[in-house]
Amino acid sequence: MPIIEFFSQLDWRAFLLAMVIIELTPGPNMGWLSSISAQHGRRVGLIAVAGVTLGLAVQVLAAATGLATIISGLPVVYDLIRWAGVAFMLWLAWEAYSKTGSSSPVYGLSSKSFKQGVIANLLNPKALVFYVVVVGQFADPKLGSMWWQLIMLGAIHLCIAIAVHVAIVLLAASLGHIFESWRSSLGARLGFSISLVAVALWLAISTG
Repeated sequence: MPIIEFFSQLDWRAFLLAMVIIELTPGPNMGWLSSISAQHGRRVGLIAVAGVTLGLAVQVLAAATGLATIISGLPVVYDLIRWAGVAFMLWLAWEAYSKTGSSSPVYGLSSKSFKQGVIANLLNPKALVFYVVVVGQFADPKLGSMWWQLIMLGAIHLCIAIAVHVAIVLLAASLGHIFESWRSSLGARLGFSISLVAVALWLAISTG
């Protein structure tokens, strides 16, 4: 199927509107990126965005190859991934509380944030199903291979997600810089930790 034909048939207004609304809806990535950027700064946050994007890209490939459909049809596997994601978020909450950030170099924090971004999104079954149920509804079997269409649609969503995530990081980092003197304090770390616990609870409820 020619790319031009695919793009000409796509309902751009509906698709872009749906993707933007979904990305602006508070969720695990938004909460985590806000927390880590406010606590550790813009560079760490932007590298975390790269990790999030890689994790979501893997989910796109999984959806395109049919893996998402298989997993969503196996409740045990789905719940295993779901609760592993919740546990990972709770671990991040504990780390946010217990680490002051003063003894870790920026490079080390950046590397860790990248890995955490990848893992958090690989362990989010909602993201996996999202690409099949939500993004997939804009694909049309009449236009050719479904896996190819899912990859194209998923790539467009990733571009939108990157733009939103970068904006979140820049805003959170700016606010964190204003309050530099207290963001590594006990009160601030407790606040970041509570926000990540809330993200974990949201993930557990929304993916149930």
